[in-house]
Amino acid sequence: MEKLADIGLIGLAVMGENLVLNMERNGYTVAVYNRTVEKVDKFVQGRGKGKKFIPAHSIREFVNALQRPRKLMMLVKAGKAVDDFIDQLIPFLEPGDIIIDGGNSHFPDTIRRTKYVESKGFLFIGTGVSGGEEGALNGPSIMPGGSAKAWPHVKPIFQAISAKVDGLPCCDWVGNDGAGHFVKMVHNGIEYGDMQLICEAYQIMKSLLGMDAAEMHKVFEEWNKGDLDSYLIEITRDILGYTENGEALVEKILDTAGQKGTGKWTAVSALDMGIPLTLIGESVFARCLSAQKDERVIASKILTGPKPAFSGDKKQMIEDIRQALYASKIISYAQGYALLREAAKEYGWTLNYGEIAQMWRGGCIIRSAFLGKITDAFKTNHDLINLLLDPFFKGKIDAAQSGWRRTVSAAFNNGIPVPAFSSALSYYDGYRSERLPANLLQAQRDYFGAHTYERTDKPRGEFFHTNWTGRGGDTASTTYSV
Repeated sequence: MEKLADIGLIGLAVMGENLVLNMERNGYTVAVYNRTVEKVDKFVQGRGKGKKFIPAHSIREFVNALQRPRKLMMLVKAGKAVDDFIDQLIPFLEPGDIIIDGGNSHFPDTIRRTKYVESKGFLFIGTGVSGGEEGALNGPSIMPGGSAKAWPHVKPIFQAISAKVDGLPCCDWVGNDGAGHFVKMVHNGIEYGDMQLICEAYQIMKSLLGMDAAEMHKVFEEWNKGDLDSYLIEITRDILGYTENGEALVEKILDTAGQKGTGKWTAVSALDMGIPLTLIGESVFARCLSAQKDERVIASKILTGPKPAFSGDKKQMIEDIRQALYASKIISYAQGYALLREAAKEYGWTLNYGEIAQMWRGGCIIRSAFLGKITDAFKTNHDLINLLLDPFFKGKIDAAQSGWRRTVSAAFNNGIPVPAFSSALSYYDGYRSERLPANLLQAQRDYFGAHTYERTDKPRGEFFHTNWTGRGGDTASTTYSV
């Protein structure tokens, strides 16, 4: 009898191809299927030739090629395609079989799908897979959640193919139903923030300091040796050093950024849960503004502002920018982890925050040395309510704060947009403020809508309404917190 596959994968696009090659290299036999079946033959006769792959040309053939309990992974476009494949698979499955969605699905869909698949007697995993083409082939960060009973069956495979840092796999069980995809979503939101921060540092060096790509290449090369050591700093170094016909290619790329929606999902989730995810939100909006290229070209000929002009210590300014980048990065992760904590309460998940940082340390886009410090922070205090309150990160913010403020001030004074740097600083100043002007805001709400307010000289939870004009009545509107 022919050997059955250890796991099967549907979807032989770039990520799918590389992931199954990773699985096979780690000793697993993999069944492969694609809706366009010609891709199956092309793969097994090309990159997969002579390797332990079982090609399938129909769903029935695919399912029958798998060991029980069957482990069927999909890497297809998020949305309707995932639901369609689930419905195609279910008639051929047996109780205990496991369907795995490895795409960038929105976590509410994963919550729904977990319930649906479990109601049919099967198990479901929704897992984030981060690292792009290179990560899929050589070791991605994998963030699985869903039916907890499925984890022991896929754990050996997932941890074998994942990235390793200090010998530890960048993969562990995240939590029930949509927890894995939620963590992947927050990862992507932080990725948006990190990229925007780097772009703002680049813009200040270019527009204010007059630095060319070659000079900035050297700066990022140095930065990648210190606190900012990370994949995104590394690739920025490489991009700035890449030339075409002797000229920096980056300066020939149109300044309109694309997005696939995961950053927006992160910001919307934060709004829904009342978490101030300001830096990631501004990073999403920065991409939206970049897409308005034609309008910006028109506006640039009409609207005025200061012309960037620098006089001072260039070396110190570059160090200030580095400090601003590092401090803002801390804020981004602090906000992201605040969202994870709120989601855990909202959806009943038990999240291991230090383990999540460990999963992000290798293989994924936001991998960096910095993440080890987050793991340490939560090992020291699992109930840490905000990363800013950890002694290590407090010390780093204290050390970087002056340069951070000088950077934002210089950008503002010279008309250079820094929405992520400045929103991070505003969040920091707001978070450290014992008293904010929301007292006036509550008075305004009560004035025009009788929304009531609490008083500092009365117990919390006791609400009051004032007839501010003498013309209103005593009836108050329903009190609500947001």
